[in-house]
Amino acid sequence: MIAGVDEVGRGCWFGPVFAAAVVLPEAAHQPLAAAGLTDSKALTARRRAQLVPLIEQQAQAWALGQASAREIDQLGIRTATERAMLRALQRLPAPQPSLVLVDGVLPLRLWDGPQRTVVRGDSQHLEIAAASVLAKQARDALITRLAERYPAYGLERHAGYGTAVHRQALLEQGPTALHRRSFLRKVLPA
Repeated sequence: MIAGVDEVGRGCWFGPVFAAAVVLPEAAHQPLAAAGLTDSKALTARRRAQLVPLIEQQAQAWALGQASAREIDQLGIRTATERAMLRALQRLPAPQPSLVLVDGVLPLRLWDGPQRTVVRGDSQHLEIAAASVLAKQARDALITRLAERYPAYGLERHAGYGTAVHRQALLEQGPTALHRRSFLRKVLPA
């Protein structure tokens, strides 16, 4: 049982970092590959939305995890990202995966089971690609809902990333409780 794990929102100024863990049976690989599953960053929002129900249907198991902006500020982005990944893995039904494929170069220090890091893993392993799509869609959906609560920041346009529009809104409005203050040190005047 191999689980792929990936994160999204690591470089954002606003909101949580999300992670997903996905276990795919061998029989799911061909239909998901034929449907065009790959790294979420290489897919349009429409295509990602179409893939989500297919991934959820084909997966043996999948789960989401997140770490808040407060955790990011308190622990740093790497540890917070690892916590989000660990939470996703812990939410998978038993048994524990026999191997976890982690997208990137940094191992998941909090995971005590077997793991392997894979650079550009979301374009090499369908388990990681599926995790990237589920995490991206879940985080984008949350940010879209939060954009209604915080309309001045244009979150629906940039998903919380550092854009000129976002920077200007921060200068005019100041940060919200969901902004990562540790990420804003170079953006906001002291």
